[in-house]
Amino acid sequence: MIRYLSWVEIDKQALISNLKTFRRLIGPRRKLLIPIKANAYGHGLVEIAKIAAKNGADFFGVNSIQEANILRHNKITKPVLVMGYTLLKDLPLAVKLTVSLIVYNEQTIRALGRLNKPINIHVKLETGTNRQGIMPDKLLNFVKLIKKYPKIKLEGLYTHFANIEDTTNHTFAFKQLATFNQAVADLEKNNIHIPLKHTACSAAAILFPETYFDLVRPGISTYGLWSSKETRLSAGSLRRKINLKPVLAWKSVIAQIKEIKTGECVGYGCTEKTARNTKLAIIPVGYWDGYDRGLHHAQVIIHGQRARIFGRVCMNMMMVDVTDIKNIAIEDEVVLLGQQGRESITAEELADQINTINYELVTRINPTLPRIII
Repeated sequence: MIRYLSWVEIDKQALISNLKTFRRLIGPRRKLLIPIKANAYGHGLVEIAKIAAKNGADFFGVNSIQEANILRHNKITKPVLVMGYTLLKDLPLAVKLTVSLIVYNEQTIRALGRLNKPINIHVKLETGTNRQGIMPDKLLNFVKLIKKYPKIKLEGLYTHFANIEDTTNHTFAFKQLATFNQAVADLEKNNIHIPLKHTACSAAAILFPETYFDLVRPGISTYGLWSSKETRLSAGSLRRKINLKPVLAWKSVIAQIKEIKTGECVGYGCTEKTARNTKLAIIPVGYWDGYDRGLHHAQVIIHGQRARIFGRVCMNMMMVDVTDIKNIAIEDEVVLLGQQGRESITAEELADQINTINYELVTRINPTLPRIII
């Protein structure tokens, strides 16, 4: 078996448990779309898709046609929704791959019409996030344009909440939901019925069943991570019993152990000096691997004990103070993110140290690192 300098472990049973949690929440009749964009939030696009396809996922959500192409080449046959923009030149490939597309531009509709081949589309409705999406007052005419092309099937209508996870006040989210409901009603008055209506992200799926409609899209929480502290607090106040299990662990090994004297500088910029005779472990992980340079005072776990990074995180390595850890040896396992013994380091802990969110922390783990299913 090949050993790696750094790798990501994917806990299959934790992922299956989270999938079952969301299936229980939404019921058997609604479809479950698992977002696997951004390399499945850093967990491994193909690895996650293969497990989820066999354990309850009805749809997969990707950002690009390139991600969809990878899935199809790896024999993932479940329906795929491309949730980002698809270039006009790539529309023939979308048809070939039999994927569904998010659409909000007339140019895309006309280009698909000229292809005159079957394709499913979901219209993205702008309700307040003000990213991609068509404005509500343009929706009816946009759908009428779609209806001019019989090969284009209007499979879905959806929106995305701007402020449902970063707050315990969900007024703005319910304003968006009202806008969405009004748009659906306006379409139905014109005898236009949408098979798959969807609005629910992770936080919405956990907190508000009225957001479910026909399909639910739990993103970050599929991977056992909470959208925010506020979402977890809101779930508690609503008595939602949700047991999310983190799926990912990130590990490395000790490449070298060295002893240096009091007053020695460590790393670039001589930003730290030892205050005692110090034993350092050199870990072959750095910011190229996705371990943020700002984590220069973070900790790792070795032999079930925490050890602090000493000096700056380098491109491909970091230094860790292991003076107080006994019996260490080269190639001992190092946990960067995850659990070892009674100690654990969470994505939230590391994200807080660099003033970001758990989403960014895990999605930035280098996709070239091996994802190993355990």
